[in-house]
Amino acid sequence: MLNFLKTIEIIISLQSIIISSMIPVFITFPYLSNFDNNIDLPITLQVPTIILISLLFRRKVVLIALTIYLFLGLFIVPIFYQGGSLGYILTPNFGYLIGFYPLIKIIDKLNKKNKILIYDFLKTGVLAISTMHFIGIIYSLIQMLYYRQMNLFLYNFGNFSLGKIGYEYLMLLPLSLLIKPINYFRSKG
Repeated sequence: MLNFLKTIEIIISLQSIIISSMIPVFITFPYLSNFDNNIDLPITLQVPTIILISLLFRRKVVLIALTIYLFLGLFIVPIFYQGGSLGYILTPNFGYLIGFYPLIKIIDKLNKKNKILIYDFLKTGVLAISTMHFIGIIYSLIQMLYYRQMNLFLYNFGNFSLGKIGYEYLMLLPLSLLIKPINYFRSKG
């Protein structure tokens, strides 16, 4: 049975996941003046947001929020990055959404410590993001084997993993600045 505080934490987590999935990242390159100056990368603020809420709340809260998010996106409202509905299961993106479950579990190991060290956070974050991408790659590979479309593997691998993973590793650095305040509030609570 969930109490009022846990319900509020789930709602905050769910809102954070939904909002972060709807904000695409645009990178401006000033030396490309002859071209469109914005390059739309297939990345959002969703991975850093899930890492942050996994540090703030317990695993059960974030897993419930993620499950509600997946249910809403598959059956009710198209809230995923590139749409939604039950057909989203057939896209390579869905494998990365499934990969959020082990990412949350790996990040939650830091919640069991009294004090989080920045080195431990960075090491755990790299492991969690790598695991999420590994699951996404395996999911995509299974789909390509099933539909006999192995010619798409390099495209999917480059677009959904190599195009994102460096950004997601890089986002661990600004998140590491929040470790000290998180440790402070844990010691007071």
